[in-house]
Amino acid sequence: MNSIGENCTQLKKDYDNCFNNWFSDRFLKGDTDDSLCAPLFKVYQQCVKEAMKQHHIEFKEIENDYIRDGHEKKEEKKGPKDSSS
Repeated sequence: MNSIGENCTQLKKDYDNCFNNWFSDRFLKGDTDDSLCAPLFKVYQQCVKEAMKQHHIEFKEIENDYIRDGHEKKEEKKGPKDSSS
């Protein structure tokens, strides 16, 4: 999957590759130190933030949508409240 910004796609692929290697080679063997890919993530994250600005997308909008959607999904899983009690 490509990134939000065309110039971020290779950075995403580099980070994904690093993460997948870390996950299979280290995390699954008990090494939870995730600092190996942190530098790649920071560069990719900055690129995505810049791309979001270019597309006039504010992080706060996404965060609010995520929180709202997460809350709604939790409520849906509970099902309707029984009003007969």
